[in-house]
Amino acid sequence: MTDTKIIAMWSGPRNLSTAMMRAFGNRADCTAMDEPFYGAYLAATGADHPMKEAIIASMECDPDAVARQCLGPFATPVCYQKHMPHHMIDGFPLDWAARATNVFLIRHPRRVLASYARKKQGVTERDIGYRRMLEIDRHVTEMTGKAPVVVASEDILAEPEAVLAALCAAVGIDFDPAMLSWEAGPRAEDGVWGVHWYDAIWKSTGFSKPESLDLPPELPDHLAKIEAEALPAWEAMATRRIGGGKGGSKA
Repeated sequence: MTDTKIIAMWSGPRNLSTAMMRAFGNRADCTAMDEPFYGAYLAATGADHPMKEAIIASMECDPDAVARQCLGPFATPVCYQKHMPHHMIDGFPLDWAARATNVFLIRHPRRVLASYARKKQGVTERDIGYRRMLEIDRHVTEMTGKAPVVVASEDILAEPEAVLAALCAAVGIDFDPAMLSWEAGPRAEDGVWGVHWYDAIWKSTGFSKPESLDLPPELPDHLAKIEAEALPAWEAMATRRIGGGKGGSKA
């Protein structure tokens, strides 16, 4: 048991999740965990990911042990945990999430796919995790009797202070202006995979400029099919997004 406010932030890849880890990690009252189930996921599935062997060697790969780690104890009043829905495969424990404050960070799947396909070949809907995210959202709602918070990366980029303040209020903590900027470079909490994925965040000192209200051009056919698979789950969650949809998502 822990008295720490555990914020389990669920997000697919290429979705502002590492910038959000920076924002929360920049609070004096917060520690951060970077994708704690990643090694367990790779060990269990054999999925072909960049730096697979190094990731498995660097972290706990027993999913039950990882679940216990996610519950602390922690030395700070707040713990931000960056989680990927597709890491939670069948058989991995999820009951720990009932003791966390769950937040779902969403971004229109076309934006995600346009970015992710530049980093990984052979992308599937499972890689971006929208259908699994909706399953976890519904499971957490059943466990807790309360729908988790949903926030969109487009809205955060459009109005960082206003939307982060609304997010903090929704999860029951005070907003801290330190969340709006940070020093460039790696952090101790970054996973070993940071050298492959975090080049942009390591150069950043705050949230990037707002995204265009217009979506990127239509994707190639194989990615457009994935977008179509993911879109219903995104739409189901987008109706609950806090912050009023200021960032837009024109289809």
